[in-house]
Amino acid sequence: MASKTLLVLLLPFNLVLFLSILAEAQLLQVGFYSKTCPNVEDIVRKEMTEILSVAPSLAGPLLRLHFHDCFVRGCDGSVLLDSTKNNVAEKEADPNKSLRGFGVIERVKAKVEKACPNTVSCADILALVARDAVWLSKGPSWPVWTGRRDGRVSLATETKQLPSPNANITRLISNFAAKGLSVKDLAVLSGGHTLGTSHCSSFSERLYNFTGKDNLHDVDPALDKEYVPKLRARCSLTDNTTIVEMDPGSFRTFDTSYYKYVAKRRGLFHSDASLLTNSETKAYVQRHADGLTAEFFQDFGDSMINMGNVAVLTGNQGEIRKKCYVVNKIN
Repeated sequence: MASKTLLVLLLPFNLVLFLSILAEAQLLQVGFYSKTCPNVEDIVRKEMTEILSVAPSLAGPLLRLHFHDCFVRGCDGSVLLDSTKNNVAEKEADPNKSLRGFGVIERVKAKVEKACPNTVSCADILALVARDAVWLSKGPSWPVWTGRRDGRVSLATETKQLPSPNANITRLISNFAAKGLSVKDLAVLSGGHTLGTSHCSSFSERLYNFTGKDNLHDVDPALDKEYVPKLRARCSLTDNTTIVEMDPGSFRTFDTSYYKYVAKRRGLFHSDASLLTNSETKAYVQRHADGLTAEFFQDFGDSMINMGNVAVLTGNQGEIRKKCYVVNKIN
């Protein structure tokens, strides 16, 4: 026993983390609710079809919700919790203030609760909603592994773990590695930026104040100079309300055109541009800028499964929340 303990202590931290994540993920399974709530995926897809037929621009935000959930405390639904008198929750932190779609999750959860009370976690609903948001936007589908439980803790201070739109490639790779995700996962999941919009405040410093000089010449050199005037026409440095398409002309359709923009140095965020500074991520961008849709779709499904397995709660851990925005009352 002592020798085994010593072996674990000698393993690199990231490997220990990965093995821990893998052990937890193995408790998830496709069809986890086949006996307890056999129609859950049909219920979710029906609701999502109705919602996106009216508000198709919500697809990107719903995908982003799942991403932001999994990168803080793992995929446990903690991003959905409201703040309380004694605690500021994740959704109130700066990186999450622009998140949308919480009402959609509550609507879907209510439908599922009506059919199968106290059975399906909010964390699993997030994963199913993200998959259907992509599929209904003409993207791929993939088998969602379910069996997650909901966490009872949500701390705004922990959102520092989220990859920043201003991050360089070293920081991004580190962010992903800390969650047991590979460099390829980084390149693939960045492709999710094909859906949705961003507020100017998430990238305007690239246009006016990249190094802190605050003048019209202080532009991120990684950004195409001919693209700068077009973005400046939409955004001022202090604009916190205007939104811009992350994949212009195709922001409601899941496709490979995001990579075409990044390859031309027209990705909206510095983190997009950073993909061109690493040999592996650059090769992925350039390969899919040519429109290898089937390959990207397969990769995206695989990487979403990987991300959905990060630090999940299973078995008797956590709880099954009755409402996604508040923890259950303990009797």
